Amino acid sequence: MRITTIGIWGGYPNKNEATSSFLLEHEGFRCLVDCGSGVLAAVQNYTELRHLDAAVISHYHPDHVADIGVLQHAAMVGMQLKEWETPFPIYGHDRDSAMFESLSYKGVTEGRPIDVSCDMQIGPWHVSFCETIHPVYCLALKFTADGKSVVFTADTEWTDELVLFSKDAQLLVSEANLYEKYVGIIKGHMSGSQAGQLAAQAGAKELWLTHLPQYGDIEEILEAAQKTYGGNVQFAKIGQTVEI
Repeated sequence: MRITTIGIWGGYPNKNEATSSFLLEHEGFRCLVDCGSGVLAAVQNYTELRHLDAAVISHYHPDHVADIGVLQHAAMVGMQLKEWETPFPIYGHDRDSAMFESLSYKGVTEGRPIDVSCDMQIGPWHVSFCETIHPVYCLALKFTADGKSVVFTADTEWTDELVLFSKDAQLLVSEANLYEKYVGIIKGHMSGSQAGQLAAQAGAKELWLTHLPQYGDIEEILEAAQKTYGGNVQFAKIGQTVEI
């Protein structure tokens, strides 16, 4: 499978960029993971919107769903031009009923519920979920195909549950929104050292750091991750593609 970085920022995007989002491709199927601010413009650098097959949403904070409405209008135009197959499926949890219902729009997009206790088949992937620790209900995501998996922690502070969930992942895409001095002070997010610790304990083959802060020297986050994880660790880089 191929993973492409669409955006890397938490909260809001840097200029001309996007919040944390990734494009997965396998066997001709294209799935967008999270659809926050700037994502619809950015993803068009790597695929035509009409070639997207699904989107999966980890939670309903704006930096993960801000462009859902934009996606829905793109699907509407695509339907009018008979270029999109609709309804376009958008997967998200239904713990927030109003936000889940908003995923469905005028027959051009369809919200499909995901449940932490039920694995799913989305396109060519077996997809499983893990509840994270965040101010709103949020799910980490694991996509597996042909015996290989990529794990997205989504937004979370440290939780032991993620260690088993991420076990032996070929690629762990972990949020790393905190500088070390903010651990235990700012809730709902992890630091670089914690992301590295997660990768090390899970035996992940490679670690990408995402959901980065716009302030401070982010190299400190990478250096902290390198101290706790001896494998290949780097920032997710916009436009970077890896095949696993």
